Amino acid sequence: MSRYVALIDGTAGAYGVVFPDAPGCTAMAATQDEAIVEAADALAEWVADEIADGRTAPEPRSAESLLTDHDVRQAIAMGAVLASVPLILETGRLARANISLDAGLLADIDEAARRRGVTRSAFLATAARDKIKASA
Repeated sequence: MSRYVALIDGTAGAYGVVFPDAPGCTAMAATQDEAIVEAADALAEWVADEIADGRTAPEPRSAESLLTDHDVRQAIAMGAVLASVPLILETGRLARANISLDAGLLADIDEAARRRGVTRSAFLATAARDKIKASA
């Protein structure tokens, strides 16, 4: 999984996100934590659009490399912060996975999935996606 460095700036209630290595990819949210989650969704859509248009997504630079970029240094000087955002690219192709879970946990997962009207697989995929985004 690739991670792209994002610049987050703004104030409480209005944060914006831009990606130096993904021109035109932006996100907004009320908090910095929400901004990172929204940024992960925006990044996935941006890269999917690049691929659909026959282009390849640019390789993400490291934070250290970006800190040598004049525009990035200027944004940081004006209050922006760096954040690492995961690129979660979905292929639309399903793959089987054999996993082992505690029987009680599996029962709770199945109950939670039923309450939400989704399958066990959909519930677990959503939970994994949310956890990956939150660990940015």
